[in-house]
Amino acid sequence: MKNPSVAVLGAGNWGTTVAQLIASNGRDVTLWCRSEAQQKEIAEKRTNEKYLKGVSLSPRIHSTCNLTQAVRGAALLFFVIPSKAFREVARTAGDYLEPDQLIVHGTKGLEAKTHKRMSEILLEETCVRQIGVLSGPNIAPEICEGKPAGTVIASKFPRVIERATEVLLSDRFRVYSNEDVTGVELGGALKNIVALAAGMAAEMKLGENSKALLVTRGLSEIARLGVALGARAFTFAGMAGLGDLLVTCSSPLSRNHQVGVRLARGEKLPEILEKLGMVAEGVNTSKAAHEIAAERGLDLPLFEGIYRIVHKGLSPAKALEELMTLSSRHDVDRTLG
Repeated sequence: MKNPSVAVLGAGNWGTTVAQLIASNGRDVTLWCRSEAQQKEIAEKRTNEKYLKGVSLSPRIHSTCNLTQAVRGAALLFFVIPSKAFREVARTAGDYLEPDQLIVHGTKGLEAKTHKRMSEILLEETCVRQIGVLSGPNIAPEICEGKPAGTVIASKFPRVIERATEVLLSDRFRVYSNEDVTGVELGGALKNIVALAAGMAAEMKLGENSKALLVTRGLSEIARLGVALGARAFTFAGMAGLGDLLVTCSSPLSRNHQVGVRLARGEKLPEILEKLGMVAEGVNTSKAAHEIAAERGLDLPLFEGIYRIVHKGLSPAKALEELMTLSSRHDVDRTLG
């Protein structure tokens, strides 16, 4: 069988969902899996129970563990790899990529040591220059159930947006465009920090007013940090900013939300992550945001509180007390313009 013209690297819940969206539009798609057992399950049973329980996968999804096979000949590739392994996979895939191929990544995180965005890593590790990012309020199980949803694809190259939109767009899945790659990447990564706090707030039964306070102040800090790193402020009012923040702060299906809930119950982080069995990007991103804020002298009290809960053992109750006794400040950050 010839290699299909579209490939998805990464068979977690979001990577598998992207492949399912493409296949549901009548297109063959190669789905690269790290695990041989997972690859066989998808090929033989048309399921991926660890990540998408109860979902029947399209026969147009062709699973493989052969990265070379997945990459070669694919006109459009979706990289949906956890940030921790992203550079390794990009470097390996880079040996087989050609400059005229297109890449869209769907990873909502930052590299731990360098704080680099995934598009920056792709530029360093591959010869591909036509790169985009897929982000937005996308809870994978809901999309697989056919519930209406929307997303955003950001790229400086119209061709990337056009090709990715062609394979994803349907009457149940809307696709919007944006040129601000930096803003869309940071919106998707930084909202995971606020989602941790939302889970804590839900478990502590703090109410709807506190949820509104958390979302708005969280959005303010996302924008403040994002603009400092070169993003456009208005991007955070869109799908990859406010849209993604709302869904991840309200949905118990969000992995970061689940981690926040368990932290508020007093569970230890290593045990939480082991039980979760999937990557919660907000854990590493909260540390990256803390380090970036320190380097740039940014005042991000909510992010700092979450960092101290996750990485320094501060209790959620104590963090809440500290945040509620901060001196008053302007509602809208006027420096964002």
